[in-house]
Amino acid sequence: MSKAFNSLSMVLTGTLAAGLAFAAPAMAKVEGDTIILGSAISFTGKYSTNGIHAKNGYELAVKMINESGGVKVGGKSYKFKVVYYDDESTPARGAQLAERLIKQDGVKFMLGPYSSGLTKAIAPVTEKYQIPMVEAEGASRSLFTQGYKYLFAVLSTSEQYLASSIDLAAELAEKNGRKPSDVKLAMAFENDPFSLDVRAGVVDDAKKYGMKIVIDDKLPRDLNDMSATLTKVKALKPDILVVSGHSKGAATAARQIGEMKIDVPMIAMTHCEAAKVVSKFGAVANDFLCPTQWAETLTYKDELFGTAAQYDALFKKTFDGYKNVPYQSAQASAAVQVWKDALERANSFDIPKVRQALADTNMSTFYGNIKFSPAGNNIAKPMVLRQIQNGKFNVVAPSKWASHPVNFPRKPN
Repeated sequence: MSKAFNSLSMVLTGTLAAGLAFAAPAMAKVEGDTIILGSAISFTGKYSTNGIHAKNGYELAVKMINESGGVKVGGKSYKFKVVYYDDESTPARGAQLAERLIKQDGVKFMLGPYSSGLTKAIAPVTEKYQIPMVEAEGASRSLFTQGYKYLFAVLSTSEQYLASSIDLAAELAEKNGRKPSDVKLAMAFENDPFSLDVRAGVVDDAKKYGMKIVIDDKLPRDLNDMSATLTKVKALKPDILVVSGHSKGAATAARQIGEMKIDVPMIAMTHCEAAKVVSKFGAVANDFLCPTQWAETLTYKDELFGTAAQYDALFKKTFDGYKNVPYQSAQASAAVQVWKDALERANSFDIPKVRQALADTNMSTFYGNIKFSPAGNNIAKPMVLRQIQNGKFNVVAPSKWASHPVNFPRKPN
């Protein structure tokens, strides 16, 4: 694979023709020695940055699996191939394309889109046709309260993302002679399923400690300007500011925190790595706290990629422009590994057998342990919290996983 891998090389585009959903399948789930996986994912629109990160993760796992002997089913070795369509970061388009993959292309094994919103749009389609989907980028806990039987997610659910920052704020308050209930909290969240679930987790934990929420704002729809919230932050002087708005929201927050010289003892936000806040904003991002599904310093490993650190090195070698590997890419690779594991245990392409094999998954990967609850979410892997320290992402919480002590209070730049 070329280091300058073209992220859009396998994207299939085009307008759906009338009656397309009812056309005869043009592509079987297995073509010769190739197992076809399908994904409607964002290559354009507001989620395009993370959509491409996820696609790169899928492709790296496909490459490694194919080069290491493929997938063994029925005594034969098969290769993976992924068919992609650009969902344009639009839920309705995602649902339409999922239907196209299933009904026209004959795809029987799905990989997920990027974001909880797109996953929520596609899951009813895959459920309708009883097509298993292993997804890596939809963390909203509400996805797993719908009774879906064909949805399986490798990542931890969204309410866990920033909850660890609230625990850390309480711990640091006590270390500094204050009560956790004295901590003042400011929040700014995108109005989308993922971020609202993150907010719910933060609110639950803040209530647990009796913290006072002094700002509770929604980010603007286009995610281009959060100066109104930051003006309130300057006036009310909270102890902690938490932000969740995917990559675009994180980039806007980092930029305007620098421009407005925001001085808050603790700042935590999602999607730091995916938004490339270090390379784009330099010292401004120092001491930001960033939740992550995965980190290269963790002790996870498997036979395909080796350790988390080895995956990190391989990904950077394969794809240009990555100073930090986004967890979105790592979990996408893990989703492809789940497909290999389930197909080999099922030893069949029969959908009910494959679906049951997915439900029975209990495996260790470079990304973490994966075991699905009856609802389809992964119950075997925790979140960790990293802090940007002199441009590097270091795990600081929970203490069990910490590689470095936390810098507190944050020093504004």
